[in-house]
Amino acid sequence: MTDLSRIHVAECLGGNRGLAEAVARAELPPAFEDAWRAHMLPRPWFVRASETAAFARDLEGLFELLVSLPLRLFDGDLDRYAAEVGIDPTLAALLRRGGSGVPAKFGRADAYHDGTAYKLLEFNLGSEVGGVDMAVFNQRLLRVPAFADFARVHGLDHVDIAARTATVLRDRARPAQSGGGDPVVGLIEGRGGIAPYGTLMRATVEAMAEQGIDVRIGEIDDVRTRSDGKLTLNGTPLDLVLRNFAASQLLDDPAGPDVAEPFFRAHQAGRTILFTSLESGFYANKSALALLTDPRGSGSFDADERALVDRVLPWSRTLHGSVPAEVVDLCRERREQLILKPGAGYGGLDTFVGWESTDAEWDKAVRVAVERGGYVAQERVVPRPEPVYDPATGEVDDWIAALGVFLTDEGYAGTHARANRADGGAIVGMSSNPDTRMVGVFSHP
Repeated sequence: MTDLSRIHVAECLGGNRGLAEAVARAELPPAFEDAWRAHMLPRPWFVRASETAAFARDLEGLFELLVSLPLRLFDGDLDRYAAEVGIDPTLAALLRRGGSGVPAKFGRADAYHDGTAYKLLEFNLGSEVGGVDMAVFNQRLLRVPAFADFARVHGLDHVDIAARTATVLRDRARPAQSGGGDPVVGLIEGRGGIAPYGTLMRATVEAMAEQGIDVRIGEIDDVRTRSDGKLTLNGTPLDLVLRNFAASQLLDDPAGPDVAEPFFRAHQAGRTILFTSLESGFYANKSALALLTDPRGSGSFDADERALVDRVLPWSRTLHGSVPAEVVDLCRERREQLILKPGAGYGGLDTFVGWESTDAEWDKAVRVAVERGGYVAQERVVPRPEPVYDPATGEVDDWIAALGVFLTDEGYAGTHARANRADGGAIVGMSSNPDTRMVGVFSHP
């Protein structure tokens, strides 16, 4: 626990109502209000600046290791690599479309702090990761006088995720622009995707508008191709498509991957840039992280690289039908220390938690994971609890947070957090736990 958490709680308990109610008093822009107000923690999360910066540097190194795995471990054979991490040939062929062979360094690493250091849980790569709007929370909280005073006294700071993202979008869109000024960007979902995700997408549009970026929302079949090859949305030319659809959505679409062909063609012709390409999916799979901790490949990394892996990653193994029996037996024996996750899953869905299972339930879960393939057994990371004062009840409870650390080609791009009560279960994710709360993150010296 950071000292600043104790200080914040002490001030709230001491009667500083302005500080205690700062989140509730913050005036939020309408789309952000609609998306997040009901899901906010009563206070921001605090992290040490030096520690977070060091972890971000480690993430940059880890990204380079991830994208080097096909060459290091499979002699550059991407098909063999894909098979090992549980990506079937149909999906692998789609992930290749429109790619350059070098995926963009853009994504969000989800991590716990265990009281000693950050440990990486998963590395979500690609533009479809959520949360680029969350620094709006920080900005509006700083306009509340009581919190502004607290921030000034304790040297609080934050990195604006939307601002860093806007810088990347301007740079990537430039080759497709015919004139000066800022690009027009399409935030494009798969077919039927706006209905479930439109509220979050509008918050992103609002945050990017504050950065001077004109973002238009649409679904993949709303986009048309002009005679010169440039994509348009409702008649407006697009310089860049900010992809909010995943490859799996295309495979689930009755029209199949063909609906995305115009995007690939426009990108290859340089008329409308697709950011990011689908090839990020080769490395966002959790089984890719498991390869880094597998001793079978340790000889492919030098001492510094192995030290990086040991420092950042918990023990992980991919489970499938050909995994050695001793690995399966070890997973059965270590129920209380392991969690089983689908390699390509998100939000904690279809996850089996060993320490919340009986022996019989866990044995079945391991068997199912091996039979289905594509599951990762990951060592439990116990997150450090932090106290949170609830101004509505006057009570203090322990909460835990999954930190979302953003990375771009320019490096560290800010952090947000998802938080649960410490006794609220193992999964910290809004898709699987409705009690999860979102929160901005401030760093301190």
